[in-house]
Amino acid sequence: MEAEERRRRIVETARRAGEVNVAKLAADMGVAKETVRRDLRVLEDHGLVRRTHGGAYPVESAGYESTLAFRTTMHVAEKARIAACAAALLSDAETVFIDEGYTPQLIAAALPRERPLTVVTASLATAALLAARDNVTVMLLGGRVRGATMATVDHWAARMLAGLVIDLAYIGANGISREYGLTTPDPAVGEVKRQAVRVSRRRVFSGVYTKFGAVSFCRFAEPTAFETIVTDTRLPQSEAHRYSLLGPQVLRV
Repeated sequence: MEAEERRRRIVETARRAGEVNVAKLAADMGVAKETVRRDLRVLEDHGLVRRTHGGAYPVESAGYESTLAFRTTMHVAEKARIAACAAALLSDAETVFIDEGYTPQLIAAALPRERPLTVVTASLATAALLAARDNVTVMLLGGRVRGATMATVDHWAARMLAGLVIDLAYIGANGISREYGLTTPDPAVGEVKRQAVRVSRRRVFSGVYTKFGAVSFCRFAEPTAFETIVTDTRLPQSEAHRYSLLGPQVLRV
């Protein structure tokens, strides 16, 4: 198998499964482990995967974005811990923006039930979840619904946000890096996120360790814009410290 075909198969496998293992790839393709490691280095240099100890995971880009349904199957325990920690940062906020995505949806579910809140969201799933609560007022942003994430985008959503002042925004991203900031594959999604960051007094980023160092297509914010970053313990303490030097408090749970 030629190197180009082998690397294409590696990327396809990573995107389908969410991650790949060096030993299994080597066995499946009949090549040495070092050949696979070399392929992964090339793919990482091209921004298609991020290497881990013994494997790699795919990086979301303009040409690839996982669906909401797929995200509900990956790193579920870590996302639940992150969501509980992020929800506990509510403090005295009365108006809250909750981003699209599975982790923000878990944050919505973890918000205290006894608190009256006004929640602004682009996520249809989050809106349906919170609308059932008597003491929550839900404002669903209008716009085009993206089938992959079941969330609204485009200028209608951004225009609604532009007229608001929000106490606290829970923001997600497809990637966060110290060099390129917070990124997402779709410019329309990036504009909604950018506007949410702009109109919020406080901002919390939540995401699993795989988000860190990953770079997608559209930059919408810098780490310096955030009060707190919540992630899991698989992000090394040394890397968490580097992000904390940019300003945010970094919580590993």
